[in-house]
Formats: sequence, structure tokens, C-alpha cells
Amino acid sequence: MKKALFILSFLLVHLGYAKLWTPSIISDNMVLQQQSTATFWGWTTATNETLTIRLSWDDSEMTTKAHQGVWRIEFPTPGAGGPHTISIKGHEELVFSNVMIGEVWIASGQSNMQWTPNMGLDNAKEEIKNAIYPNIRFFNVPQRKSDGKQDDTPGKWVSCSPKTMQDFSSVAYFFGRKLHKELDVPVGLISSNWGGTPVEVWIPEELIVENEELKAAAGQLSEFEWWPEKPGATYNAMIHPLTKFQIAGAIWYQGESNRANANSYYESFPLLIESWRTAWKKDFPFYFAQIAPFNYDKEKNDIRAAVVRDAQLYALRNIAKTGMAVTSDIGNLDDIHPTNKQEVGRRLALWALAKTYGVKQPYSGPVFKNMELRKNKAVLHFDFADEGLIMKGKTLKEFYVAGEDRIFHEAKARIKGSTVEVSSSKVKEPVAVRFAFYDKALPNLFNQEGLPASAFRTDDWEINLD
Repeated sequence: MKKALFILSFLLVHLGYAKLWTPSIISDNMVLQQQSTATFWGWTTATNETLTIRLSWDDSEMTTKAHQGVWRIEFPTPGAGGPHTISIKGHEELVFSNVMIGEVWIASGQSNMQWTPNMGLDNAKEEIKNAIYPNIRFFNVPQRKSDGKQDDTPGKWVSCSPKTMQDFSSVAYFFGRKLHKELDVPVGLISSNWGGTPVEVWIPEELIVENEELKAAAGQLSEFEWWPEKPGATYNAMIHPLTKFQIAGAIWYQGESNRANANSYYESFPLLIESWRTAWKKDFPFYFAQIAPFNYDKEKNDIRAAVVRDAQLYALRNIAKTGMAVTSDIGNLDDIHPTNKQEVGRRLALWALAKTYGVKQPYSGPVFKNMELRKNKAVLHFDFADEGLIMKGKTLKEFYVAGEDRIFHEAKARIKGSTVEVSSSKVKEPVAVRFAFYDKALPNLFNQEGLPASAFRTDDWEINLD
């Protein structure tokens, strides 16, 4: 094989087809992560040539030697700014222009992350018209699948304009716009999404098949012509090619398609986060949207989506450097693609600004902390409620309480400062409380900053979804 590659390269060079190239993610208009170590890599038909990279911001040069046609070089990046030029010279020269240094984020998931302004967005006409941010850059990864890990993906970096923004992820755009305005730095956004996809296709296949429970859960997924369901299929083609490119973090909006095997999401979703951090060799922040209420089945009060939401809350509580944007108040029971993407992007950005960039501001709605039992009442305590709780509406909704029989009854609930007292005449001795724990629940509990409370349950009882 090595001999054949050498002969092919020799012939290409001497026939005038010599070439030096990089993956598509390294191109004009790109954004490199500031104050980090950037990696450039690529291929050459001059299999063992020495390459020189030149960086315009400090006029420095570095060299690297290709090995069997493959090359790689690392270099430090400065603080935010630009535009810069980077050149790579061997038997020919590559010049990358209009390069910015700033903050780079990957945005991934299924259709609610994929959805563009042209697909449905509040105030779309005005938002498109005003999308003139030349220092926000987009890279769209095309939807592809592969049985093996790929080193490259088609695509190109473009500046944000009304023309480019209308075909880019709305959530990613509003997330990036918020960072750009607050931090005053260039922002690079990589959109890698595929509507309808379950979490398993975004995880390296070997991690699914070597886990018997997750392998069985993946077998519960339905097959569709228009999106992949095989574990690893989109990871191989749409994520792995990006893993040498330095990023600040990731945002994620997915989960609806895992209603089919919701109980496994407690394990598969944390595995996704862990596997991506391993692939990038970086413990980067990972912020995600909790899926919105939707009327999946008009005849039932199903809880499959509620279990997915609970698994997302579990990830927030148990995985470091994660954050969750709750969307229960901005969903649409009749549309699985709610159009208020502005607020989803903003809420994700609040987490990033506060936890990644140290901006002192509210960033989370109330999250259940603990419960104390007082005779026939359950008193619920919350994080992110120091200034107190509020409700929107005349009565507090979506609280349910159960006794030892594990049968939940609708409860009366009232706010007392930063706690909620819950009781029911049908439950003399409460044991557990659930809040907004079914698919189409529309809760109305918020903190004083106007951010909604996450759905939760105080019990750890096994949930049978058969």
C-alpha cells in the first residue's frame, strides 16, 4: 500500500498534477480559536516534502515535514482580531486570507438546531435583513453519513450576511450573535445537524456496540429513508472530520427522536458528551436545549419526552461544564419546530457568557434541589431562585404528588419566597413530587429573572415505557 501511494504520488508530480491541500474546514474566511493551539493538517502529492507555514500576525514561520503524503503542524494563536493571512508553502503555496481570531463553537443536533430562518422563524424578514455581521462566520456541514471515520467534509467558511444567514441554523446564529455583541470578538459557528436523527448516530459506533444496553436500545429505533439511524453514521461523516479543529465549546438541540428509547438517554446522552470531549482531547463546555412540550399523541398523556427531559436534567446535574436552556414556555404543542429560535439561542448564550466567559448575569431558571416533608405537605427547594420565584398566570400548574402507592395526583402548589409548597387532599403522606412530567406539560414557574423552571421528579422509581 505504501509503495503504491509513493508510485502514484511520483507519477502525479511528474505528470504535472502535484497538489498540496487541506480539509475544507481550513479555508479563507475561517475563524481560529483565540489564545489556543491551532492545528493545521492536510495532504501533499510530494509525499515527504518540507512545508513552511507563515503567520501574518507576528510574521513568524514554522516548518513541518510530510510523512507519506500526510502533514500536520500546530501553532499558537493570539488574542481576538484580524483579518489575518496564513500561508503554507511546499512545492506550491496555499494562502488563506480574511482569517479572524475569536471564539469558535460547534452547533449540532436534529431539526430544531438545523432549522433555518427560511424554514420558520419569528420576525424572519427583519432578522434576515439585519443580519449584517461580517465578523460572524458560518461553516455549514452538509448532511452525509459514513460507515467509517472521515478526515474531511465538504463546506466553506462564509461571512454572516442576509444571504448566508437565511440558510444557516437559527439557534446557532442567535447564540453567536449574542456572544459577538457581548464579547466584541469575532465568532465562528460550525453547524452540523440532521433533522430526525437520534443521539446514537452522533456517537462513535464502537461505543454503542460494545455496550449491550445501548446496543439493544439502538435496535429499538425505527428505520427511515430520509435520515440515518445506524450508530456512528453522522459522527463519522459530520463530526470526526472537525475534531482536529480547535473549538471553544458545543451547543446541542436534540432528543425528540429518542422518545423511542427514552430510558437509554440517561446513558447515551452523557456518552455523547464524553465521546466528543475525548475526540477533541479537550474538556470543553457543552450547553444544550431541553426539548420543548409537544402533543406527540393527542389521545394520551404520554411521558416519553418527559423522560428525555429528565435525562437531560440528569446530565446537567452530573456532568461538569454543562448547561441547559429550558424551553417549556416557548414551545408549540401543535408544531414540533417552535419558531422562537431567538430565545433558545439567547438562553444558550447566557450559559456560555456566565460559565465560559465569566460575565456576571443570571443564566438559568430554577432547578430542583431538594424536598422536605412537613406532615401532608412537600416543600420544594430550588437552585437559581435566590431572589424568589414567580408564576405566570393565576395558579401554579403542573405539580403532582404521590404517596407510598406511587399513584400521582394533581396537587395544589403555592410559592413561598424561593420554595414551593405542594399538597393534595388525596395524598395524606407525600412521598414524591413530579413537575411538568408528561410530554405536553405547560408549566408556569419562573425565577425573578424570568427564566423558566426545568421539569423534574423527586423520585427515582423505575419508569416502564412499554
